[in-house]
Order: sequence, then structure tokens, then C-alpha cells
Amino acid sequence: MARGPDGQGGGAGTSLSAQLFNARTVGDLGAELSVLPGFDAERFVAEAIRDLDGLGVFARLDRIADAAEAQLPRDFPAMADALEAALPPPLDPERTDDDFGRFIHALPGVLAVRHGLAHPDRALDLIHAATQRFSMEYAVRPFLSRWPDLTLARMADWAEDANYHVRRLVSEGTRPRLPWGANVTIDPLAPLPLLTGLHADPTRYVTRSVANHLNDLTRIAPDAVYRALGTWHAEARQERRELEWMTRHALRTAVKRGEPEALRLLGYDPDAALSVTVDAPEVVRIGATLDLSVMVEAHEAARVMVDYRVTFHRPGGRAGEKVFKLGQGHIAPGKPLRLAKSHRLKPDATTFTWHPGPHRLVVQVNGRDRAEMAFEVED
Repeated sequence: MARGPDGQGGGAGTSLSAQLFNARTVGDLGAELSVLPGFDAERFVAEAIRDLDGLGVFARLDRIADAAEAQLPRDFPAMADALEAALPPPLDPERTDDDFGRFIHALPGVLAVRHGLAHPDRALDLIHAATQRFSMEYAVRPFLSRWPDLTLARMADWAEDANYHVRRLVSEGTRPRLPWGANVTIDPLAPLPLLTGLHADPTRYVTRSVANHLNDLTRIAPDAVYRALGTWHAEARQERRELEWMTRHALRTAVKRGEPEALRLLGYDPDAALSVTVDAPEVVRIGATLDLSVMVEAHEAARVMVDYRVTFHRPGGRAGEKVFKLGQGHIAPGKPLRLAKSHRLKPDATTFTWHPGPHRLVVQVNGRDRAEMAFEVED
């Protein structure tokens, strides 16, 4: 049986929302809330799981929050006290990664946003406690927009917290492009001083978040990211291998775009003296393979990253484009690098559709276009 993200079994046909929020997980939450005087756990569970079928993750969480707040104090500071009193033990502090927590414990964050924006200090205290049980990056974002100075000042303290979940929240909660997260209205570079401290964190859970945050920033302020990474490498406060991993992860989108400074930071010279040839069939049928062969020759020793970019034909006339990885290595004069790949033209690809017509393949080495050819796709 497959295991759901919340740790319970879930069959192949079980939706994510049903795996995360169901009678069993809501029952666990009800048992935790039952420590509160007068809290009726059976009533809470019955109301929370009523008509859950067909609801998505956030709609189910809202339903659960409705059922909980019906029995909690209306005054937010008192509500926050009650929620903190019912929190389970913190997540294992001995772990260093992949310990996101149970989604059912997102409840304090939902109620903090609903009722705590007028009480930001108390709400941020609740978020600080709750994120040690389940990540609160979604809950903290409305406070960044409504109370930016207060929240960033609090995050400066959190960046030095003993609990790595709290430290991660500083980076993850301020990401410019958090998946599923609400947009924030702060200057996207405002959290960068906080990341400068967090990049040296000993915990991969934190450093991965920092790298993802930087990757977001490369879309809007790439030069600021390059300067930060250059400074961090010069300071050498993080272990070399970890910082190299962070750099690769942070620059993955910039590398796909072939940005020279990103490639230089990774040790690939965009201006290296190279010769590149490409060989592939001129006609490929949908469902068959495009057998691609590339040879890179060097006029001087160089480290190379080789990608290829396909420009897709579209019936409406507007072309699409996608970059694919081919390989990397060290080359020297007289020792060319030969790379080959069989790229299947899947008729049922999920991210794009192959259509009959003219296509173009471009080989880029260290971010520079070095060779290209046209090929025809047929049914």
C-alpha cells in the first residue's frame, strides 16, 4: 500500500486531500484538542469531516478550522493560548531534513491568519511555536505584507533560533515565488541579509530553502544573487561541498537560461574556445526517437556543460521551446567530449505536445549557442 504524505496508507486512487485530512487524521487532532477544558472532541470531528468528499486540501483545512474555532475562545490572544496548550510535542530536533510535519497541524497557522492580523505580536508567537510542529511558511506571509517591519524584525531573531524549523521558516516564508503561497508585498531583496546568515546553517533543511529562495530571486534580481553567492564563497563560512551544492541548486534556472555569470560561478566559462558539431536525423516520427550525437572539441582545457534546446512547431504558428540536459565534463586539446542521447518523441508527453512540422535543435555549451540543425517531425 502506498504511504501518504501524512504517513497513513493511501491507495492509488486516494486523493492527496483525502490522505491528509480524513476521519483518522482529524480524530488525532481532536484528541490533541481534547486537553482543553470543555472541548468536545467528538463534536469537533463530526463537524470537521462532514461532507469532505470532493473538497481540496485548502477547503478541507478551512472546514477543520471552522469546526475548531467554534469551540475556541473568540478573543484571539485567548485562542492562541488554547492552541499552544494543545500543540503536540515538537518535531524531532535530532533530524536535519525531510521532517515537514503533519498537515493536520497547519490549524494554528490558519487561525492565526484569520484572527491574528490585528494582534501581530501574539500571532507571530503562535506561529513560532506552531512551526516546530508543522511548517508555517504559508501562515507567515500575510503578516509580512501587513506588518513587514515587525515581521522581518522577528525573523531576524528567528534566524538564530535553536530550532532548525524556525530558522527554515525565515527563508521559506519570505520566498518570492513560494509554491501555493500567497504573494508578499515586501521588497524581494529585503530578506537577503537574513539569508546571508542562514546560508552557513548546518542543516540541509535550511540550506535547501535558502537555495530555493535564491533560485526564485534569479528570476527577478539575478545580479543580487550572483553577488551574494560570490561573497559567501569568499567568506567560506559554509562547508565547501555544501556551498557548492547550494550554488548549483540556486542557479539551476539561471543555468537553463544560459546566463553567463551563473555559469561562471559554477566553473563553466561561457567564452571558452570550443568547436561543436551535432548530428541527428532530419526526419523523426512521433513515438520514435531523435538519436542525437554531439562532439565538443577544445582549443584549450575547459570544463563544459552541454545542453540542447528544442524549438517546437505549433499549429497556431507560435513556437514553443524547452531545454534538456545532455552532459558535462572536462576536455582538453586532442581529447574531445562525445555525448549521445536517444530522445523519444512521446505522443503523450505531459508538459508539451509534439506536432508534425519543422523543428529546430540548438546545442548550447556553457550557456552559449554553439551548433544547430533543423529536423522535421512527422506523424
